[in-house]
Amino acid sequence: MRPDRRLLASGHVARVALAAAVAIGAGGAALAVAQAWLLAHTIAGAFLGGRDVAALAGPILALALVLAARSGLAWAAEVAAQRISGTVRSDLRRRLLAAAVALGPRDATEARSGEVALLATRGLDALDPYFGRYLPQVALAAIVPLVVVACLLAVDLVAALTVALTVPLIPLFMVLIGRMSVATRRRRWRALSRLAGRFLDVVTGLPTLRAYGAAGAQVAALRRVTDAYRIETIATLRVAFLSALALELLATLSVALVAVGVGLRLAAGQLALETGLFALVLAPEAYLPLRRLGAEFHASEEGRTAAARAFAIIDAPVPPAGARGDVPSLVGSRLVVEGVSVRQPGRDLEAPAEASLVLRPGEVVSVTGPSGAGKSTLVAVLLGLLPPTSGSVRLVAADGTVTDLTDLDGDAWRRRIAWLPQVPYLFPGTVEANVRLARSDATPSAVRAALAAVGLGWLDPDRALGEAGAGLSSGERRRTGLARALLRESPILLLDEPTAGLDAASEATVLAAIRAAADRGAAVLVVAHRPAAAAAADRVVSIRWRAVDPSSAPSPVGELEAVGSSGGPSGSVATVGSLS
Repeated sequence: MRPDRRLLASGHVARVALAAAVAIGAGGAALAVAQAWLLAHTIAGAFLGGRDVAALAGPILALALVLAARSGLAWAAEVAAQRISGTVRSDLRRRLLAAAVALGPRDATEARSGEVALLATRGLDALDPYFGRYLPQVALAAIVPLVVVACLLAVDLVAALTVALTVPLIPLFMVLIGRMSVATRRRRWRALSRLAGRFLDVVTGLPTLRAYGAAGAQVAALRRVTDAYRIETIATLRVAFLSALALELLATLSVALVAVGVGLRLAAGQLALETGLFALVLAPEAYLPLRRLGAEFHASEEGRTAAARAFAIIDAPVPPAGARGDVPSLVGSRLVVEGVSVRQPGRDLEAPAEASLVLRPGEVVSVTGPSGAGKSTLVAVLLGLLPPTSGSVRLVAADGTVTDLTDLDGDAWRRRIAWLPQVPYLFPGTVEANVRLARSDATPSAVRAALAAVGLGWLDPDRALGEAGAGLSSGERRRTGLARALLRESPILLLDEPTAGLDAASEATVLAAIRAAADRGAAVLVVAHRPAAAAAADRVVSIRWRAVDPSSAPSPVGELEAVGSSGGPSGSVATVGSLS
């Protein structure tokens, strides 16, 4: 039930929140005591002293001021908490997104992407109840009971002992209930994360699903996931309602014990009416913060769970990065991949397994292999986004200088090469603005030439696009991304499925543009599934995945071998890392 230390240590503003909560708690305790005393004094004066309203105007006015002060304190606490919560959420979002980017594609699976999106939006928004209600209530629960017991000790020892002995029972029950709710809370968050990942996957692939008439098949899958989330939510609410009932019952019985003791002593003439009223009015104030704390705990637990998941991503070890920013000249350089294997996280699998190839200037190398073999993973390694588990990638300059890719600064390296991902992303804006991302100083004529090279010469560069290139077909978006990569005119060009989804005429145009880039001296690597892309390459390299037994050495992988003469202009096909 104690406050989350990571949240309170996440910044200066969070520590200010804790200080504000303590101040609010102290102020609330003082006002609660003042309110109880004024009520007791006013009622006793009216019934026993025979004082009229005019005589009691002073205490009544003071009571009204105390009530107004308590309301104002609650309002100020809510406003301050909202502002503090907004600052902390912004800080956590920045750190979360920075960590997600730093972790790279090894961690950017669909499920993790969906979880990061969920955390950065609704997940961290759920911190509002934590800072707005739970944290102030923690301070009140820690301060108010102590102040109440201390005040009661000064006027009524029996009531003070009754409160002191019964108040600890509420935190005890809260701890027991809290432990019981941990499992349901975690299951609910996992169900929500799966739901977010499923929705992200379906929305991303919706155009393809609609095109093949398979969108309806996802309805049942989404219904199963949403039903699981509904069941876990109901289980969480059940625990919250039962815990509130238990705490309310316990607090009511405790206050009843105080009332019985006060009533018996009043009847026996052992206690003054004003003192008894003071004890009766003040005693419930000792239990109220604890009862509310139990309710606010359940209201804030989604935010606490989201913060814990965000901290898990923030604290995840970041792959080591090189520090050399002086990237050697790529003109005339070769990229040598030797025995590269990548162990997939959470799986006993290497994909690719011992991939080897040489990317030379003026050549087009096609990388093929079954789905899941690690072709895109190999591209991520060449981009410096993903460190290989074993093997090396070396840049051999024209003068013979050898540089290991892991020694280079990733951003500096990626600024020197060109890349086309499987799904090129187009930002809202004009076609020309999207193409010029590769080279901000490119002239309009250079942009039009790049578009014409991929068969989009008819496309108006000033045409406005929506989010993710809305307004263009999938093939047009892919060719626009390729035009962007070609515009950079880099000596190294990495293309992931550049002809996927294109008709034969468009594919021939794209392959001609790729060949033209190689003829200008670029070293081109093309990840390809389609036969035409492989046939247009100078060399074809096939890669495979490999299952790894965690208790033993990896299974053997076939040696690099020539498989015959076919395909590209040089007529050679190489198989790398194939399974025997």
